This record gives sequence, structure tokens and C-alpha cells, in this order.
Amino acid sequence: MRLIVAITGASGVVYGERLLRVMQKKRVETHLIISKAAEEVIDHELKIKREELERLASHVYRADDLTAPIISGSFQTDGMIIIPCSMKTLAGITHGYSDNVILRAADVTLKEKRKLVLVPRETPLNMVHLRNMLDLASQGVRILPAMPAYYHEPGKIEDLVDFIVGKALDLLGIEHELFQRWSD
Repeated sequence: MRLIVAITGASGVVYGERLLRVMQKKRVETHLIISKAAEEVIDHELKIKREELERLASHVYRADDLTAPIISGSFQTDGMIIIPCSMKTLAGITHGYSDNVILRAADVTLKEKRKLVLVPRETPLNMVHLRNMLDLASQGVRILPAMPAYYHEPGKIEDLVDFIVGKALDLLGIEHELFQRWSD
């Protein structure tokens, strides 16, 4: 499996980090892009540098590298996930504003009808956010807001993170055991 993973400047970069760790363990080929704004959030929230996250990926691209192979439709992937996804990035995808590698890769993923999963981490949502999400959902984009459940009785923050990452893996068709599923 080959996936594009993008981390943008929304709070919640821990979701992207955990996803990359799981993908590395499962030997999924990942193509990572970290936005400039995400670098600051990574430093603030995870207390690490971007290079530590980059080591978890199979391939890494700068957000301004418009020669990256992942921005071509002829580069075959099984999909893309943006985790977390800022509202700026979500708006750019919605309106076809592809001025960086993340937005162009998402645009290509859409035009090639591949899986695109967005994990927005914003609250509260305004009408523009909701309209943009509705527009993308009508195109088949899977919108997975970072809103964990509690039926699995999480005991620590990592359990809440694993729930969201597990739901993302479900949408990407990747088996996991990150949380206990609801059962009778």
C-alpha cells in the first residue's frame, strides 16, 4: 500500500504522528508533506522537530517542491490523508487553490478518484467551514473530525488519539486493533 500523508498547521499533530508510527509498523509506504505552519505546531505540541516525524515516513517532500512525484496523476497511490487538516487547507482543496504540494496532491487525489480523508481539528465550526466540508463530502471526500468516542472507555489521552487514528485507518481500508469496537 502507498499513501500520501500530510500534516498541516491545525492543533492535533499528535494524530499525524501516531498515524505515521502505525503505518511504519505496518510497513505502509508513506509519502509525507509537513506544512510550514505545522512545523510550529509540532514544536509546540509534541516538543520535537519536524525531522523526527520525517524519519517515520518512507519519503518526504517539502510543501514548496512542485517537482514532487506525488503531484502527478501518473504517480499511483492508494489515497491521501491530511491529519490534522487546517481549515485553510480544507478551503484550498474545496476551491481548487493548489499553490503547494499538499493542495496539489489533494487535487490530484480528487481528480483521479482516489481515497481522500481529511481530519479537521477546529471547533466551533462556522458556516464557511461547514459548507466547505459539505462540498468536499459531495465529491466523495471522507471527513473525519477529530471527535473521539467514549464507549471504549478510554483511560488515557493516547486511547482517544488511537480512536481517531483507528477510524482514519478504517476509512483507508487498513486493519488495526487501536481501539475496542462496539459489540453486543
